Amino acid sequence: MSEPITIDLNPTTFLTVGTVGPPGQRKFFLQGSRSAEVISLLLEKEQARALAVALNELLERLPETDAVAAGDAPGVMDLLQPAEPLFRIGQMGLGYDEANDRIVIHAQELLPDPEGGVPGYVRFWVNRAQVKGLAAHTLEVVNAGRPSCPLCGQPMDPDGHFCPPGNGHEKEWPHD
Repeated sequence: MSEPITIDLNPTTFLTVGTVGPPGQRKFFLQGSRSAEVISLLLEKEQARALAVALNELLERLPETDAVAAGDAPGVMDLLQPAEPLFRIGQMGLGYDEANDRIVIHAQELLPDPEGGVPGYVRFWVNRAQVKGLAAHTLEVVNAGRPSCPLCGQPMDPDGHFCPPGNGHEKEWPHD
């Protein structure tokens, strides 16, 4: 059995959420880098959405500071290519390092067999400007996919979808 992956990108110089593939078949990535080291992790769309919401909530709860956050607000937030995943994220957590005014995003590996060993993890240490930019960008990426059905909330394909509240009929909603 190999040792679990443990990576700390402290500080993380670039952090983004992005996708590869067309809507409905997109793969979501959380990707960060420090110097030439680039770490790409697979995550689910709803994990990306939950991360953005949690980051915004954390920013609201943090005490105001007079110090300017180290680093600039993110510019281009495109995935760095090639986006080769190190692992799929099973769980995520957030923390705050008050002494350095850094937010830490902890991503833990999803093991195929929960009894199959110790999961790896990656921690991304970022400043407030990076977090604010990441949260906004992530919501844009998540919302850029297929539109949601107003009746059931499920994603709709261009040809419609099977909608349980629509009594099983495939329809395009909303009607004009």
